[in-house]
Amino acid sequence: MRLHRLTVTAFGPFAGTETVDFDALAAGGLFLLRGATGAGKSSVLDAVCFALYGETPGARRANRLRSDHADPKRLTEVQLELTLGGRRLQITRLPEQQRPKKVGTGTTVERAQTLLREWVADTGDGTPGWRGLSKSHQEVGEEVLQLVGLNREQFCQVVLLPQGDFARFLKADSEERGKLLRRLFDTERYRLVEDWLAEQRRAQEAAVQAGRRRLRDLSSKAEQAAGPGAEPAEGWVPAEDGDTGLTAGVLGWAAVLRSGAAEQLAVAESALAGAGLAQRTAQRHREAAEELAGRQRRHREALERAARLAGFEPAAAQDRQRLAAAQEAVGVESALRLRESAAEALRRAQAAERRHREALAAAPGGEGRRLDGAGAAELAEAELRLRAEVVRLEAARADELRCAEIAREQGTLTADRTTAEALAEEAEDWLAEFEGELKRLEDEHARAREATARVEQLDGQRAELAIRLDAARERDGLRAEITAAEPRVVELRTAALDAREHSLDLRDRRLTGMAAELAEQLRTGEACRVCGSPEHPAPAEAAPGSRVAAEDEERARRAQAVAEQAWTEADQALTALRVREASAAGAAGPEGADALARALAGLECEHREARHTAEALGRVEQQIARLSQDRARRDDELHEAKERTAVLSDRLLKLATERDALTARVAAARGEAASVADRAAALTRTTEQVAATATAARARTEAVARLDEAEGELGEAAAAAGFPDARAALAVLLPRDERERLEARLERHRAETAAVRRELDLPELTEAAARPPVDLPAVAAGLRAATDRLGQAHAARAAAHERCEALAAIGRQLAGLAAELAPALDGYGRINRLATLTAGTSGENRLRMRLESYVLAARLEQVAAAASDRLVRMSGGRYTLVHNDGRGAGTKRSGLALRVVDAWTGTERDTATLSGGESFFASLSLALGLADVVTDEAGGMPLDTLFIDEGFGTLDEQSLEEVMDVLDGLRERDRAVGIVSHVADLRSRVPAQLLVRKGRRGSTLALAGREDA
Repeated sequence: MRLHRLTVTAFGPFAGTETVDFDALAAGGLFLLRGATGAGKSSVLDAVCFALYGETPGARRANRLRSDHADPKRLTEVQLELTLGGRRLQITRLPEQQRPKKVGTGTTVERAQTLLREWVADTGDGTPGWRGLSKSHQEVGEEVLQLVGLNREQFCQVVLLPQGDFARFLKADSEERGKLLRRLFDTERYRLVEDWLAEQRRAQEAAVQAGRRRLRDLSSKAEQAAGPGAEPAEGWVPAEDGDTGLTAGVLGWAAVLRSGAAEQLAVAESALAGAGLAQRTAQRHREAAEELAGRQRRHREALERAARLAGFEPAAAQDRQRLAAAQEAVGVESALRLRESAAEALRRAQAAERRHREALAAAPGGEGRRLDGAGAAELAEAELRLRAEVVRLEAARADELRCAEIAREQGTLTADRTTAEALAEEAEDWLAEFEGELKRLEDEHARAREATARVEQLDGQRAELAIRLDAARERDGLRAEITAAEPRVVELRTAALDAREHSLDLRDRRLTGMAAELAEQLRTGEACRVCGSPEHPAPAEAAPGSRVAAEDEERARRAQAVAEQAWTEADQALTALRVREASAAGAAGPEGADALARALAGLECEHREARHTAEALGRVEQQIARLSQDRARRDDELHEAKERTAVLSDRLLKLATERDALTARVAAARGEAASVADRAAALTRTTEQVAATATAARARTEAVARLDEAEGELGEAAAAAGFPDARAALAVLLPRDERERLEARLERHRAETAAVRRELDLPELTEAAARPPVDLPAVAAGLRAATDRLGQAHAARAAAHERCEALAAIGRQLAGLAAELAPALDGYGRINRLATLTAGTSGENRLRMRLESYVLAARLEQVAAAASDRLVRMSGGRYTLVHNDGRGAGTKRSGLALRVVDAWTGTERDTATLSGGESFFASLSLALGLADVVTDEAGGMPLDTLFIDEGFGTLDEQSLEEVMDVLDGLRERDRAVGIVSHVADLRSRVPAQLLVRKGRRGSTLALAGREDA
């Protein structure tokens, strides 16, 4: 990278446009940037950094880029021409800044701009020139970063060598030195490796711990399943979690537990077999005892039943006699029932006939009285005649119903015609008022439309007036602040000028009195330090009261700086107030705030009235639409009402004619009754009474005949059964259910007697009765004891079997866990070793050096070797920088220590023991060495231009000569080296110089040679 030309405008202390021709300035390879303190030497370097990266160096990033001395119309701009990777580029940057508006008063924000151009041999028309590459901040930044190979921090550390930083770097401890090295070298990937290993270690440790917890849980389960008498875990399960053979003892212990459980199962199965045999023997003994006791009980019960049956025998003989007599009289029973049924039927028929004749006699019209005493045949004829009359009345009844229907229809039609006439009249009245209502709504609609347009106009006027009112109020407030601040600024300016004048006066008086100070130090016979003469004929004397000490001058200078700073800040604040006041005045216009407020209030009132009127627009439009719809609907209603009135009138006329004809026929058929329906209903009831009476007469006649026939059949049945008459047969006759009960009782007595005889004749019962009684409780107690022993044996065997299964399952889980945990333990051991080794906490890492620190230590070793090549020359072969990776004190990490080797004494000591001049050329050597290593690390991009910022004032003449020889060596490599310093001795050593002059209106740049020094 070689710089060619730098142009700055309104940048930092430079009010105008200043250009630095680096090609002319660096023609000899070495050039000097000099000027008074605060003139802007470092601002040149800031401009180079800003052009490349869009930011100034880190130590000065907070400073403002725009010059306070510049014309407000002149924009801050930096333009840099340089060669990168064999390409001639031009970078132009403008930061975000305030500028005056092109139209009107006040200021506006000018956005940041970036332009990258390249010099090409052919721009398209055959001529060389600049060709634009990009205007994007991001694209230009990426292009510069790719070509330079250094980020902003690396560039500022490598190209703009800040000596103060490297002096601190030289004497810093390992932690502070590591911070700078991490910024310069990309060691992020090594830190990520450390973090990854630590994360893997935590993950592996979590997995191992989970496995260990599962192993402990399974061990507890196995111990619980094995029971209290099992092999204890002590001696089998190791207590140390880190033991890699953690699972071996547990698996052996689990095998021992399974073996013991198998033995307990075999013992339990043997005990179960013995208990089962004893229980089956007791069961058979109980069954035999129960069978014998049952037979003895059956024999006793048979004897008891035989005795009870013998006592019932006399009653059974009487029952057999009664049953035989009743069975002989059964033939008379059916004939008796027929005779009783016929008598009952006759009684019911007589009662029904009497009841119907009474009802017929009470029938209206006299028809029932005429038929009183009539026979069944006469009643049947009367029924036929009455039914024919009812049929004739049905036709007349239909006419009567039609008359009623016509009357109802006439009423409905009359009401409908009245309604239709009312609707027609209402529609005619509404249509008569339609035109006037429509005209009123159209006038209201026009007024609402005008108000809507007025509201839109007033909205714009209100917004503009509100902005002007706010600006006017801000303008008035700022004017008051300006009026209050102006006397303060004048006061501070006067104080600053007085302080400056006082400081200059003290400086002049001190310069004037320096001769008297030197004269006071003269001694007779000693050589003068000015002229070297041992004689002092006329030493200068200080005037009374004119003596000024250096402390007085320094206090005056500090007071001047404080006063000028206060004046500058107050003046800047006043200028900002004036700029804001001018902007607010331009926005507000000439009117005052009160006038604008009154105008705004008037507009608000007018706006409210117009908005209220405009709000009716939608409502009026809806009313007009509804009115038009109502007119069409009213026209249709009027037409339909007139047509319906005509149709209804015609229908009413036809119904009146039909009703008159039907009324005459109905009156003839009704007679004296209220209606034809009433007369037909009365006649129908009479007909039904006549028919019922005729039926009842015929039923009575039939019942008399059936009773006579039943009496004859009853006499014949009694004679056939051997009874003298029917009364004798009825005396011994029993009801059927009672006969069935007697038969059943006698049959049970016979069957039970036969069964008792068969039971007593059985030989096994006879043999059982001869034996002694059985003791069933004792037999049952023996069976219960055997059953209890069998249950206990079953429970013991089930528990032993369950224990074996549980231990087998746990054993399988332990085996699986052991297979799963073994590689996890092995992997955790490896990853734990790597993680602690890279983190510097492992015992194997004797230097306690992290991986990132190890890489940085390697880089620092390279830097120390590159720096020592120059330090040996600068120190006349005395000093060499070496890297030390010894352990730090206490808990501090190691690996980034620097030591200096003194060849004169042969000792190695701390860099903090170097003197001021020695520290300068040691730190300069370190900076140049670091620049070489960083350049190589970044890809070997040649850095043809370097800047060294200050630090030469601490060197004596010989050391300065040695440093200049080293810098000449840099120049021999075709490098341009710029020295930023105000050391006077460098003016005669470096012919090419860039002079930075400061003044009240800003600083300027100029090329200067030795004659300008």
